[in-house]
Amino acid sequence: MDRFEAMSMLVTVTETGSLSAAGRALKVPLATLSRKISDLETLLGTRLLIRTTRKLTLTDAGTIYVAAVRRILEQIDDAEKVAAGEFTAPKGELVITAPIFFGRLHVLPVVADFLALFSEINVRLVLADRNVSLLDDHVDMAVRIGKLPDSSMVATQVGLMRTVVCASPGLMDRRGVPRIPDDLLKLPCVTVDTPLPSPGWRFKAPGSGAVIEIPVVPRLSVTTAEAAARAAIRSVGATRLLHYQVADAVDAGALRIILDEFEPDPAPVNLVHASRNYMPLKMRRFLDFAAPRLRKAVADVGGGNLTEAC
Repeated sequence: MDRFEAMSMLVTVTETGSLSAAGRALKVPLATLSRKISDLETLLGTRLLIRTTRKLTLTDAGTIYVAAVRRILEQIDDAEKVAAGEFTAPKGELVITAPIFFGRLHVLPVVADFLALFSEINVRLVLADRNVSLLDDHVDMAVRIGKLPDSSMVATQVGLMRTVVCASPGLMDRRGVPRIPDDLLKLPCVTVDTPLPSPGWRFKAPGSGAVIEIPVVPRLSVTTAEAAARAAIRSVGATRLLHYQVADAVDAGALRIILDEFEPDPAPVNLVHASRNYMPLKMRRFLDFAAPRLRKAVADVGGGNLTEAC
């Protein structure tokens, strides 16, 4: 049997969650895939997977083995990149992920300019508002907005981004301008659904820095920041978004920022990549190219001179 092939198949099975999904991803017949995994279990003398009609889970031995296999396959991948010249010349595919709105407005122009300079590099730009796993989804670099969890990832900060509450002039002419966060309870509000919704809108008390949480009940709930901004422009309600998501509307006078003295600390904006002993030149070139351009973009739309702290 081809042990490395079976190891790769096992990792794909764990990533996709089922043998049938892995078979589709690998374009391998289900019977072949099942046999390869069984042969690997026979070779090792232990069971790696528990198969039921409803789900597939790793045994304790399987969990340890898959973690080791991932490291081995990453080392092989690095070795192949060295052999292919990716560590001596900027070439190959570069996979980058970013939030949808920010990626469309600010990352895509950087990528387009980068491609014009490096003819041997191809880019796959994954725009998603969920945090794509760099390791599991084989992503080279990510733009992250917000505090990063402690991890082995390497982060290059490119700025800070305000979180602002804004409303249309027409809405405030009719309902009044909020002076304190509690005043939002008297206004209709537009919220954005997220995978991990917050119980309310958080603010920071001037002076004391105490956290204030307002249990906003949305008049309208939407699934994207762009939709929330458009709804706020149409006076549906006040909304709370990152500054770049409403910067153009604020500049045009279609929205006004309110309660700015109660804003929480600005969120860091980072370029993140996995910690490795060696970085392929395609990644190094993109990091060097993108970081100063994204710093300028964040400075322009982050909301003031906040990026000076970077």
